[in-house]
Amino acid sequence: QVQLVESGGGLVQAGDSLRLSCAASGRTFSSYTVGWFRQAPGKEREFVATISRSGDSTYYAESVKGRFTISRDNAKNTAFLQMNSLKPEDTAVYYCAADSRGLQVLAYEYDYWGQGTQVTVSS
Repeated sequence: QVQLVESGGGLVQAGDSLRLSCAASGRTFSSYTVGWFRQAPGKEREFVATISRSGDSTYYAESVKGRFTISRDNAKNTAFLQMNSLKPEDTAVYYCAADSRGLQVLAYEYDYWGQGTQVTVSS
């Protein structure tokens, strides 16, 4: 198993940047694909980005492509989500997730989840 803890959320203004972190403990972090998802009030959890075990492959939702960057540091057991040019519609609780298979975009395919971190973007 792997345990995940997100951090780095906060309240920012439109156009600002935030960097979310996902710290992992437990089994070897590099054995897992990592995904970021978000859930706004009253909405379903939606895919944001995913990164392969080695970090050489990434995939993004169209809504964040060009603004968000997912990365990982396997030596530090941590994944990141750099969020630039934030918009009010990016407001949500952001979750990181891990899966032992390849790149996944559906939430139900991920086995392990963090508790989430709130990101609020004011206009």
